[in-house]
Formats: sequence, structure tokens, C-alpha cells
Amino acid sequence: MAFGDKTNERPGVRSHVRHARVSAYKAREVLDLIRGESYGRASEILEFSERGVSRIIKKCLDSAIDNAENNASLPAEELFVSACFADEGPTLKRWRPRARGRAMRIRKRTCHITVIVSRYTPAQLTQLRSRDTQAGRVRTSASAADARRRRVERSRALEAQRRVADDVPVDDHDHDDHDHDHDDHDHDDDVDHDDDVDHDELDHDHDDDVDHDDDVEAIGPYGAGSAAPLEDGSAPEGYDIKGNADSMLYHVPGGRYYKATVAEVYFASADDAERAGFAAPGSAAQSDTDGDDAEEGAE
Repeated sequence: MAFGDKTNERPGVRSHVRHARVSAYKAREVLDLIRGESYGRASEILEFSERGVSRIIKKCLDSAIDNAENNASLPAEELFVSACFADEGPTLKRWRPRARGRAMRIRKRTCHITVIVSRYTPAQLTQLRSRDTQAGRVRTSASAADARRRRVERSRALEAQRRVADDVPVDDHDHDDHDHDHDDHDHDDDVDHDDDVDHDELDHDHDDDVDHDDDVEAIGPYGAGSAAPLEDGSAPEGYDIKGNADSMLYHVPGGRYYKATVAEVYFASADDAERAGFAAPGSAAQSDTDGDDAEEGAE
């Protein structure tokens, strides 16, 4: 009875994954899909496979291709998966407690995955290239290895450009422009232009800026008539009505909840508080709000 080559005597470049935490049965189902396929086709199958072991097998396949390129100087476009298999590894024994004091065994299977890649024969390469030419495909540009090489080269080029850009001083361009401006314009003309500026206009503009800042400071967080609490939490002068942003209620001095309310904003009058959207406790607006909250809770 004739047998094939032994496992350790099969020709080609190989890669191993030892003690993979998956059963050999599950690994063999995925290995059967890529056996005999080219590297580009096998990489696509593993990339879109929904099995969890596909990631492990894809890493093993990429490692075998790298070994062939670096150690045997074989181009990835001319390689295919000549053999792939999964052997049983050691089984981890675990126990799970069951009813009536019993224990059930848990077997955590492991396996050893091997992927062997070989080069096509010249006749097979000629046939594949003619088939790709008729179909309008270019195997070298469509292969996963070539695409990976281009991505690595592109990343390295971008990194080199980024380093060169970081080494160039940022102020060089501005300095050149500054020198150019000095050469084009006369210094005396600049001095004469400064003398023509009216000091009264500058004073007028400065007053307008100060008035604008005062107007901004006069407007409180909820519009005119509102003010934020001081640093110690007390009310600013002229603002005695407390407002709570969570409940949107305001409380006047002497009210039932005035002392217990933590003021987040102060108002000068009740009209200012109502204009800002706040309501008095027990008012009609507050009753409508409570009714809406109750309906939302019921839903």
C-alpha cells in the first residue's frame, strides 16, 4: 500500500501555530477552504470568513509567505497553499459542579496548525497568466502581498515627509515676508503715516470699547435683570430674588423656601425672573409643568 509524503518531508516553506486554543475539527473546516488556492485567493477567503479561527490561520499563512520571501527569495505572487493541516494538541481538563454533588468534565481542546506554501511550476504559471490576461486581471497588482508592500512603502513615505516638515522652522517663511515688506516700503513713509492718525479718534474708539465691555458685564446669565452669585454664594447688591435652574422656580425674600433654596442665579425683580422663564412656586405655569411630568411618568 502506497502512502504520500510524510508530514515533515513535504516540500515547500511552512509556518506553524502551536497550542492554538481551538479544536482541530474547527480549524480543519477552514483549512479545507484554502487548500490548493493561491496566496491572494486564500487571503481573501480568510479575510471574509466568519469563523474565529480564520484570524489565527491568516497569521500563519502570512508568516509562511514571509518565510518564503525572506529565506527562499520566492515572490508571493507565484505561491499557493500546497498543504495545510491541523493536529490534535493537549486537552485541558476542567470541572463544572452539577446537581447532587456531581462534577462534569470540561475538555478545552487545542491544536497545532501547519501551513505549507509552494511555488507554481512554470507550466502552471503560464496557464494562470494567460487566464488572467483573458479575464482582464493582473495577478501581480491584485495580490495581497503586493498590496501590503505598497501600503508599507506609502506609510514610510508619509512618515518621512512628516519628519521633514517637523524639522523645518515655522518662522522662516514669516521672516522672509517681513524682510520683503521692509525692502518694498520706506521707513520714513511709515513714520509719516503714523503722524497722520488723529489722537481724538483713538480716544473715541477706546471709549467705545470700554462702554461695550460694560454692556456685556451688565447682562447676566439669564439676560437683563439677572446676576450670578458672588464667590461666597451671596446675592449681589440689588438682586434679592433667588432662582433655581433645575426646577426653574424663583423665590422672593420671606417666602417659604427662600432660605432652603440654593441660588444659582439672582434676579432684581419678579418680572425679570418670569421674563427669563422662571415661575413662582404654586403658579399656573408650575402646575402645567408638573402635569406634563406626571403624564410622561405615566406613559
